[in-house]
Amino acid sequence: MRTVNNVLFIGIAAALLGCNTPVDNPKDDPTNEPTPQRDVMTYVTTADGTMGFVAIGKDYAEGLNMSPERTMTLNPKVRYQEFDGFGAAITGAAAFNLMQMPAERRQKLLVETFSHDKGMGYGYVRVPIGGSDFNSRSNYDYTCCDTKGIENFCLTSDEVDYIIPVLKEILAINPDLKVMGTPWSCPIWMKVDDIHSKAPYTGGKNKNKWVGGYLNPDYYQDYAMYFVKWIKAFEAEGIRITSVTPQNEPLNWGNSMSLYMPWDQERDFIKLALGPVFKREGIQAKIICFDHNYNYDGKTDQLQYPIKIYADAEASQYIDGAAYHSYGGSPVELDNIHKQAPEKNLYFTEQSIGTWNYQSFGQSLMSEMKNTCIGTVTRWCKAVIVWNFMLDENGGPHGGPGACATCYGSVDISSKDYTTLTKRSHYYVIGHLSKALKPGSTRIGVSGYMPTGLSAVASENPDGTYGLVLLNENATGMSFIIEHDGKHFEIQLPAESITSCIL
Repeated sequence: MRTVNNVLFIGIAAALLGCNTPVDNPKDDPTNEPTPQRDVMTYVTTADGTMGFVAIGKDYAEGLNMSPERTMTLNPKVRYQEFDGFGAAITGAAAFNLMQMPAERRQKLLVETFSHDKGMGYGYVRVPIGGSDFNSRSNYDYTCCDTKGIENFCLTSDEVDYIIPVLKEILAINPDLKVMGTPWSCPIWMKVDDIHSKAPYTGGKNKNKWVGGYLNPDYYQDYAMYFVKWIKAFEAEGIRITSVTPQNEPLNWGNSMSLYMPWDQERDFIKLALGPVFKREGIQAKIICFDHNYNYDGKTDQLQYPIKIYADAEASQYIDGAAYHSYGGSPVELDNIHKQAPEKNLYFTEQSIGTWNYQSFGQSLMSEMKNTCIGTVTRWCKAVIVWNFMLDENGGPHGGPGACATCYGSVDISSKDYTTLTKRSHYYVIGHLSKALKPGSTRIGVSGYMPTGLSAVASENPDGTYGLVLLNENATGMSFIIEHDGKHFEIQLPAESITSCIL
């Protein structure tokens, strides 16, 4: 990695000269700190690919700040939510691809990604409870209890051979890693056509019992124990589960693995089973409801899904907050939900990139940082987790009809050698958040200089430092002053770039 200060100016010059060829795998690796340590550490990624998480040290200026009109000020007295961390999903597919890599190359990538000191510091991953639409093998659907009877619960090869070994390697690098568990479907024997007749689920028009159906209320207790058994199985391997959601995309009937769970059914499952069983079994994992789109998939009777559940005090007592995806609607919904339930937490838990929305590295870098990252954390989200950490060049392994066959991972790997990597925009945007906004940090106020095309989010970190993430969407570079606690320095932002700072 180039570490000299003039690298930044090279990047600015390239942008100003019109070097805007969109590429994946920007130059330089997101590893190693410049030496010696400086007053301020910055990390820069540009849309044109000339800089990829390049680390640059800066020093505070001496004397008075003579440019108050172009000064951005951090205000730790203005405080918002606490951050839990940022990361990506370790699905069966992602873990499978990682485990095909040569061990030393996998270790290098995981250190780059998850180490606080030597890498980006990813700190939160989402893991399927049972199968998802991205398992180790194509068209492979499963839960951890496919034989009827909760006593038949057992982990499968996806967990034992791939997901758990990967998580153990990550935990050795980052012992503070947080893990969220989410099911895509309950076992088929727990499904019914409707909750009133409780007729066994036939699979709808396509006769595919993995897709759709409802959770039979007669199995609420068994299904709650399914969660408990999964959590305890992972904890027996040294992997503590931080949080769970009762159902991935509960309003999505058409996923390759899915379960339809409207708000009143999720409320009852939490109130009558999941919450009380967690309490009885001593499970500390937080319960986070909803886990679906901002627009509730256009279903008018499901609008404000979390608020409807919170209205039931008996259910609400067990719920930490709500999670959202961005495949429909606007992040403004986060503001709406927070306003109505400020005591509950908010999380962003899924956004994918793929052939439908990924026109170029640079375009995705800008839009995802603005909307998926800054647009959620400035609307009270405690965490941002994107979709698959790693897929192969064919977007797989992925499930059958209903699964995404055109998705990219944050990192894509060639199945020809399991060595050649393509680092896409998601890899960098999450890295910029996680490097600066440490787990346990608190979002603070940012005021002053904020021209059109500039966005910012800042935190006070547990170690006494400040984190700051800056997005410059403009086609030209800019410079201004950053000030805090009576200290200041000048920063230069390349055109169309992200800069993370640790002050």
